[in-house]
Amino acid sequence: MLSILIPTYNYDVVSLVTTVHAQCLKQLNQNFEILIYDDCSTENNIVAKNESLNALENCNFKILPNNIGRSAIRNKLSQDAKYNWLLFLDADVMPISEDFILNYISVIDKEPCVVYGGILYPETDQDDLKTLRWHYGKKREALNYLDRNKDVYLSFLTLNFLIHKSIFSTVKFNEDIPNFRHEDTLFSYNLRQHNIPVKHIDNPTYHLGIEDSKTFIKKSLESIEAINLFIKNDLIDPNYTLISRTYKTINKFRLGFIFSFIYKRFKPNFEKNLLSNSPSLFIFDIYRLCYYCHLNS
Repeated sequence: MLSILIPTYNYDVVSLVTTVHAQCLKQLNQNFEILIYDDCSTENNIVAKNESLNALENCNFKILPNNIGRSAIRNKLSQDAKYNWLLFLDADVMPISEDFILNYISVIDKEPCVVYGGILYPETDQDDLKTLRWHYGKKREALNYLDRNKDVYLSFLTLNFLIHKSIFSTVKFNEDIPNFRHEDTLFSYNLRQHNIPVKHIDNPTYHLGIEDSKTFIKKSLESIEAINLFIKNDLIDPNYTLISRTYKTINKFRLGFIFSFIYKRFKPNFEKNLLSNSPSLFIFDIYRLCYYCHLNS
């Protein structure tokens, strides 16, 4: 009935898997399986911990011989899944509700669909080095289901979602793109293009794997590069994301070179703020927009 699919790389998923496994045993009368695929991790001590999960009933931890990337490993998990309903969970999440699995099962319709449960962050920042990522997550990602339903596609993230296998056979993760960020943006755009409905429910997980600010800035710029690549290769419409829509307006008035200059001139100033204990999301948005313009200058 339910295949729970967890890709991982150098991350201890024992607590996550044992939590969802216990819920499945308690709450499901139907068959279930938990597939955990390791994308050729390099940290042997973490791998050893995760290998213990094979002792759990209906669990299969498997190490891939080569690193294939975030998109390909998710596609492989879905291909190997034996049941029709696929619950994708990122390695660095943790269910909040004790009825997390039951909450998903209760909204399954006879018709295939996609269901996103949402994400939350701890109420307080526990590490000054991770303030930017925590602040961004709290303000931009941790939306309640009512807010998410205002734009069901753009507010969809791939770290905690349920999907029917028949839909996934139509809309898979794109393996032809480089191993960039924003694969969830491309995935949601493809869902929209195929008119596949996305339900948003109140069934969040905590996001635990919060990067330090330097890493998050680097990944954010990679995300901008990904959006730029998607648009140049006609994989998404330029009007789909806010940053590409804004750039389109800037370019219309031939002002892109100004924003590119601002990026080159004020990059250290931007990063000084973003690496501080009080980062501004407005500056973060300007920083990324200027970088987008710089890529197209």
